[in-house]
Amino acid sequence: MSETVEKQFISLLYPSEQSKLSHQDSAHRPNISPDVTRELGLDEIFALRGVSLCDFFTMDEEVIRYRLSTFGDCLSIPELVTALGKVRPVLDDIRQLRVLEDEKSGSDAYLYSITEIELYVSAIEVLWEGLAPLRGQLKSDAFLSLARLLEVLTQSEYYKELNEKLNALSSRVHEIHSITVGINLDATLRPVNAGVISINSEQFKGGKLLDKILRFSFRNDAFTTIAPLTPVNKGTQSDNRQEALVGALNNAIEEVYRSSVKGWHAIVDEYVLDNADFLLQLIPEIEFLSRATELLLSLKEKKKANVTFPEIAPREDKTFITKGIYNPRVALAITESVVTNDLVFDERAGIYILTGPNRGGKSVITVAMGAVQAMFQLGLPVPCDYAKLSVADGIFTHFPEGADDTIDKGRLGEECARLREIFDALSGDSVVLLDESFSSTGAFEATYIASEILVALCARRVRGIFSTHLHDLASTVDELNRRSACYGGVALDTLVAGIEEGRRSFLITRTKPDGKSYARDIAQKYGLALDELLREKGETL
Repeated sequence: MSETVEKQFISLLYPSEQSKLSHQDSAHRPNISPDVTRELGLDEIFALRGVSLCDFFTMDEEVIRYRLSTFGDCLSIPELVTALGKVRPVLDDIRQLRVLEDEKSGSDAYLYSITEIELYVSAIEVLWEGLAPLRGQLKSDAFLSLARLLEVLTQSEYYKELNEKLNALSSRVHEIHSITVGINLDATLRPVNAGVISINSEQFKGGKLLDKILRFSFRNDAFTTIAPLTPVNKGTQSDNRQEALVGALNNAIEEVYRSSVKGWHAIVDEYVLDNADFLLQLIPEIEFLSRATELLLSLKEKKKANVTFPEIAPREDKTFITKGIYNPRVALAITESVVTNDLVFDERAGIYILTGPNRGGKSVITVAMGAVQAMFQLGLPVPCDYAKLSVADGIFTHFPEGADDTIDKGRLGEECARLREIFDALSGDSVVLLDESFSSTGAFEATYIASEILVALCARRVRGIFSTHLHDLASTVDELNRRSACYGGVALDTLVAGIEEGRRSFLITRTKPDGKSYARDIAQKYGLALDELLREKGETL
């Protein structure tokens, strides 16, 4: 067989082998747990099956740029996603076949080898047929490198020679439709030994001894049986007996084809290791790319919601500047147009205290910030009109857990314990999102604990949002900033989820809150304002 083509690193998500190896070290990946992806709604909207979303988060700016370029091709050339979709089931078959092959031995494994090499060749052909017509449109290094490798593989003498040998052997093996078995008997008609007389390209036909004797047309028909040897797959045999029969027949076939079939193990190892093993490495990458692209296209085309390629700011700048930000999970769930907002962190706001009415959009914008940061660190375009972002070394969330009390600590104690764990894990490069923390206790206790936490978060110089029903807490922001300044902390500022004429607008405004106005607007909306109530009785204030 001819020499194999030169081996090279191929990845759709990593620009170099070193960057991929570095990513495998957890110290080089951000702290974004499965609990966080679930709370941000990312597991639901990505809907990955064979891989975990957490496997793809990165802090490497070079990797993010590489992936953004890859997604640029995916979004601008829909045929790419179609090509990836066609090759996915073939690659899944290869993976499943390898599992089966590990469980088998002997002739089964040799026969699996032929099928495996057929699947590899099929995968390469499907990918090349999909990418070849698109080469003039490709811009990303990922797809250009893949296209070049596929062209070299498919045009090489090695590949052509491999196909010729594969076709020859496959036709021989796949044309086996029956075997003729000979059995020697002793004087008492007991089997002494048995063997394969011939391997045939047509199936035998059932018959009876009397038919064979009386019907002259059957006299020279070597493929008509006079009696069945044993019923196969008729439900009359135990699994062990059927396995024994099938194993014996496969062993017989392997003996006949030993010289040609057995050698395919070496060919598979050589071909896969030197040329096609990159396909297995691409299985999780292709699933991630396909599902992520489908998500982005759904937001753009079905929901008319923008996704943008973010500018990458230096990590030390801790930049988070977005315009037209929205929650992608909400956008996919509603039929009306999604409400967008601007969210900017600057020297006057490293952390925001967000207040507003219940169901007024506080949780929605809090989750939106986390989703944008997380999708950025997956290397994706993000859900907003404009974004300039720095990587974070972790995203930490503290969202309501419902009414589940713990016996030893109670709900408040459990919340405090979780927050203690977050503080132990975060750094100044982290993003922290707290939504309605301490709602299980009274306003006085909640305000005191929240004040302590906010000053500590400022001192740790994180960026994030503290969404709360504690309107009085936001009124103490000047005092909290004075305390934070003593530790060199970042500044606190306030956001308000708005109400317009008693109706929740879901617009977020950077202003100081007026808790009474929320209550007044809601009371008026439902006719519970004092003047409305007294008017019904003919009384006046």
